[in-house]
Amino acid sequence: MSRNADLPGCFPTGRHYPGIAHLLRVVVSGLCEEFTTDHAFSNLRLISIDTETTGRDPAVDRIVEIACVVWENGTVVARSAWLVNPERPIPKEASDVHGITDEEVKDKPTFAEIIDEVLEMMSGGVPLAHNAEYDRSVISAELARIGGARRDAPAVRKSVDGVDSLVWARELHKLEKSKALGEVSQRLGIEIAQAHRALHDAEAALRVMLAFASDVRVPRTYGAFIQEQRRLSRLHDDERRLWKMRAPASPAPAVAAAEA
Repeated sequence: MSRNADLPGCFPTGRHYPGIAHLLRVVVSGLCEEFTTDHAFSNLRLISIDTETTGRDPAVDRIVEIACVVWENGTVVARSAWLVNPERPIPKEASDVHGITDEEVKDKPTFAEIIDEVLEMMSGGVPLAHNAEYDRSVISAELARIGGARRDAPAVRKSVDGVDSLVWARELHKLEKSKALGEVSQRLGIEIAQAHRALHDAEAALRVMLAFASDVRVPRTYGAFIQEQRRLSRLHDDERRLWKMRAPASPAPAVAAAEA
């Protein structure tokens, strides 16, 4: 066997041949097709999204408020929030959190009536949220109820990973007890004018993620960022499973409710 056969590398000889490096591309799952793998994270168009609902179960609960904050070229370029008639009563425990009542939404449009406007605002950018999978699941459930609605915005594409400030809070603030948006914002000196209202929480999540992005542990390119976020998310999931195995008699932590 030749000596080269024992060398590491991409090719059988272990050599990296000059002149073809530009033909090699790392395939990264979860990217928004509007942006390249090597696109600078700081130059992404980010759409920060937050929802307030009638409860914590996307299968049965409904959106009562949804907001989008659009970040581009180093500044917020658009903000919108919609109160939504959920077509069902808002439980007291939900109203106690976000403060939205049946009276406030009874004459508001349903989600089906605002969906085109919402998706238009979500278009052309990478979705962002604190606990992104939860907001995606809530929106996806509403879209499924509507049926036939266009689903071309990256925020509702199953193939696109949302930028998740919660994942990064769990990593960069791992020694802190709470990773909830309010507590993370407070530690970073970010003010939330009205916590648990969609527009204010969406902007806070954006500001938190922008603050995290300056940390040297956060990758600078879009593809590397999503790869690392996926790795961290798997690691955190494994840690929670291990915690449950070690403490079977203890109730599982209400992660979604406590950290959203």
